[in-house]
Amino acid sequence: MRQELLSLPKTLAEDVARNLVMVAKLLDEDPEQAYGYSRVALRLASRVAAVREAAGFAAYAVGKYSEALAEFRAARRMTGSVELWPVMADCERGLGRPEKAMAMAGEPEVKRLDKAGQVEMRLVAAGARRDMGQADAAVVTLQSPELASSAVHPWTARLRYAYADALLEVGREGEARDWFAKALEADQNGTTDASDRLAELDGVEFTDVLEGAEEADEADAAEEAGTADEAGKAVEALKADAGADADGGEASGESVASAGAGADDVTDEVVVEDTDADQVREEKRPEKG
Repeated sequence: MRQELLSLPKTLAEDVARNLVMVAKLLDEDPEQAYGYSRVALRLASRVAAVREAAGFAAYAVGKYSEALAEFRAARRMTGSVELWPVMADCERGLGRPEKAMAMAGEPEVKRLDKAGQVEMRLVAAGARRDMGQADAAVVTLQSPELASSAVHPWTARLRYAYADALLEVGREGEARDWFAKALEADQNGTTDASDRLAELDGVEFTDVLEGAEEADEADAAEEAGTADEAGKAVEALKADAGADADGGEASGESVASAGAGADDVTDEVVVEDTDADQVREEKRPEKG
């Protein structure tokens, strides 16, 4: 790729390289974003084979098989390489043409592939057989010296996994379990879910500890919120009671004041009566001669 980019002006080459790096970095973790970077690189340098190939893989990752196939064909025309033949056949499968993928598996280009490419082509052909409802033929397609070998290669785990899956589809569960176990042994980078498939066959259920902890935290938060609500209601009730007591106190004060006023009236009456009695006594007292 570096050699191809050297044919571009320096600034342009740097821009293209940056976008291609982002495609490679994001292809697995964020295919959509990787696809966006690939389109930018394609606009900048559509005549560079490495750019067309990267654009093809980005489109393939997001399920745009027609677009991916067009980019792979363009890259193949530019380089003359057969390296992309298996993924091109898989694009035919993605487009709903498994018969075309099977035809490609029998083309002379397959013999020009390296070992990894031939294994990849075998995987695609087995998948095409299954697409056509030929599950038993898919099992036979995967049986090969590469499958029987005890040596571990980068493609070994995927080949064993595909074989186990094909066996399971035709009802050979015991054999399928054995091959899932073999796939797990070879899967050093965790490229398959062989461990999950084994657990499923063995009836083992995994509990997500983190998920359980999150649910417990949510329950605690809900309980605390409920307690806070109850406390708030209690405080409001206390405030209401206090207000009622205050109103009652004012009314009592008014009553006391009224009672006091009444007492003053009675006292005044008594004083008046006493004054009148004194006046009568003065009037009845005989005059001295």
